[in-house]
Amino acid sequence: MSSRYANTVFFRNNNPLYDEVFEDRGVKYINQYGTSEMTPLTPEQKKALTVETIIWQSGDRLEKIAGHHYQDPTYWWVIARYNQKPTDFHYQPGQAVYIPKPLSKILSFYVG
Repeated sequence: MSSRYANTVFFRNNNPLYDEVFEDRGVKYINQYGTSEMTPLTPEQKKALTVETIIWQSGDRLEKIAGHHYQDPTYWWVIARYNQKPTDFHYQPGQAVYIPKPLSKILSFYVG
């Protein structure tokens, strides 16, 4: 499986705001991934894809949509990134959601 974290910065979080969480877990810090930029595709990259449009409905989840269209729910982030909406909460019922295909091609653009 291609990783969505392939080009993401990894950093040590020792922010005092989390002291209670760290103490509860018996650690002084946590290592975590930073937020990756959701850079849009170029026009040339978009031409190489077929895009299916669905309408977001109440109860939809990106994982469920990815499972249906890619047969693997772990690729929910591909749909999120393509639509420039990183979480389920960024979608409203009635909005168009674009599903880029084929998966192998879109992954080559995102994880190179």
